[in-house]
Amino acid sequence: MEAGRGIISIVKEGNPFQEFLKSITENLHHSIALLILQIIVIIIAARFFGWIFKKIGQPSVIGEILAGIVLGPSLIGSYFPEMSAFLFPANSLGNLQILSQIGLILFMFIIGMELNLKALQSKAHDAIVISHASIIIPFSLGVGLAYFIYEGHAPEHIDFTAFALFMGISLSITAFPVLARIIQERGIHKTKLGAIVITCAAADDITAWCLLAAVIAIVKAGSVVSALYTILFALIYVIFMIKLVRPFLRKIGDLYQTQKQVNQSVVAIFFIVLLASAFITETIGIHALFGAFMAGAIMPDNINFRKIFIGKIEDVALVLFLPIFFVISGLRTEIGLINDPALWEITGLIILLAIIGKFVGSAIAAKVVGQNWKDSLTIGALMNTRGLMELVALNIGYELGVLKAEVFAMMVIMALVTTFMAGPILKLINKIFKDKKDVIFDTTLNITKHKFLLFFRKPERGIGLVKLADSLSKNADEQTSLTAVHIISSTGLQQMDADAYEQESFSPVISKANSLNRSIISLFKISKDVNSDLIDVANKGEYDLLLMNIEESIFEGTLLGRALGFTTQIINPEKLINTVTGKEKLIESSLIDNNTRFILSKAKIPVGIFVDKEFDTADNVFVLIMNQNDEFLIDYTQRLIHNTDSQVSVLDMSAKNDHNVRERIRLIEQNAPNHIRSVSMDSVDGSFLDKQDLIIVSLENFEGFIQTRKDWINKMKSILIITK
Repeated sequence: MEAGRGIISIVKEGNPFQEFLKSITENLHHSIALLILQIIVIIIAARFFGWIFKKIGQPSVIGEILAGIVLGPSLIGSYFPEMSAFLFPANSLGNLQILSQIGLILFMFIIGMELNLKALQSKAHDAIVISHASIIIPFSLGVGLAYFIYEGHAPEHIDFTAFALFMGISLSITAFPVLARIIQERGIHKTKLGAIVITCAAADDITAWCLLAAVIAIVKAGSVVSALYTILFALIYVIFMIKLVRPFLRKIGDLYQTQKQVNQSVVAIFFIVLLASAFITETIGIHALFGAFMAGAIMPDNINFRKIFIGKIEDVALVLFLPIFFVISGLRTEIGLINDPALWEITGLIILLAIIGKFVGSAIAAKVVGQNWKDSLTIGALMNTRGLMELVALNIGYELGVLKAEVFAMMVIMALVTTFMAGPILKLINKIFKDKKDVIFDTTLNITKHKFLLFFRKPERGIGLVKLADSLSKNADEQTSLTAVHIISSTGLQQMDADAYEQESFSPVISKANSLNRSIISLFKISKDVNSDLIDVANKGEYDLLLMNIEESIFEGTLLGRALGFTTQIINPEKLINTVTGKEKLIESSLIDNNTRFILSKAKIPVGIFVDKEFDTADNVFVLIMNQNDEFLIDYTQRLIHNTDSQVSVLDMSAKNDHNVRERIRLIEQNAPNHIRSVSMDSVDGSFLDKQDLIIVSLENFEGFIQTRKDWINKMKSILIITK
């Protein structure tokens, strides 16, 4: 009690501000505050490095792994030891380790759900041969490598069998999620080649994890004979999961075949299955990650259910927990330990054997089963990607004590190199074999008189674009082509569901086109850069008009939103370049979002930005002509009158000495009497605007006009903003 009074008296006598600063410092070193700070730093670093590598055409996972290495002793710890000691003190790593393991359990669960076991059962003998070759050859090379480096680089308590088996497994891993993403981004998922590679990677994944489980059992048991009991219990566990648990889960999944939500009780059941499976495999000695992978593989195989369930956990797993795993790996990766030329020679040998085993081995196997050289080399390059899955296996080996710190660092470097080289090798292969054209978008090369490209981000918003394109071309159907394009970002892991997602996305658009008796071409792609790929399609396809929906701006409506908008524009390198060159202002109005502005700045064809407010028909159209540059809007006016018999009202605010617009209006009146009229500003009121189905305005004058006539915004119906 007296001691307590003494503390209070010290606080009263001391400097209150210094005491406040002292309390902040103490709070920062508190476990919860420090953990939160660590997570914030980790997420920012992972997203930043992932963004950089995505921009240079590499899988973002390489950047995220590199972020972990940068935050670890290899860079920050070496050059800024005080910062490293503050952010990642040794006594705080236990909490990060636990969180990373939870993240890996969720990640492996998702990977298990991504496997298409039916596809494995139905694929041809070619994929099985290639898959087995891509395991056996690198595995043999890894065991051979272990023979030469065991004495100098294996931990003392690990026998040769365990070390050799683990080195073999480490060279045999293929990063299934990274490979699947590359296939989708390159648009070959629907080809025979894409099907073979996906099947090979899936079979490879299952085989490698089963072998890894056996190796873990041997290491933990201490001998092969003792490990047989672990393997026996593992087989009993697998049979139990497949024969008893899977049918039970399938019945639950069937109940949600057509529903869009899963209630919390059902979610709880599936999480219990996940955690129980991970607990059992960890207890019997084959690691919790194998149990998570198995739980995912036996989940109900209907696409709708898996999509709902993956959506509930993948963002948390990928954005929050996995970056923590990358940093834990980075803290274990000390590049400085490879401080001798002989060690770098071993690192180079590991990389060489890894490439020979996977790339060369898979390519030769593909050629033997009848693939041409281009496809064989492509298969080899894709199977050689290791990425995150390699890192998972290496961390298991490190935790079990099978790998020393310097060997762990060597293997991490090998994982980064083999994953990084996939993109450049694929580009080189395509450059060498020039005789075959890219199959993505070949259907767009037909030249017709009127070609409309309809770009939608959400399926339901594509319907309005079809209606608008029909209004602009209804009577010229035979001379017009409609192409709907849907490009989505490759940020998720739901690669195996791409075909079903494509069908679901285009279903409302195609259905609406059919109801209007219009034929429509559909193009679908998973992309690393949606905007750039859209520009590529638009500029190379000889289209007359790109129609797209406007996006909702995150910067509109609040002071904080505008501040964030200002920040994102300033750190955007392309935005800064355009500002310096005078192409655009640094701070723009928020009415049109940055994605749309990027498309507008790069498109070489006219772009129509559609603000769809339940648009149905263009019976009554209001055209705003603000100056002589808006004369091109008369072209669209003529199209609407010709194709839809629209009643057009033109507000002509152009200069009095400019007679071109008035002359063209008079010509339209002669050819289509009573379909066009001029109106004055005074006649435009709420009643008038309420009758208009569509308002057409140029991009040049849209924002300025809206700013001066804000009272029109809520009264306006659908708006088409067109570039010249």
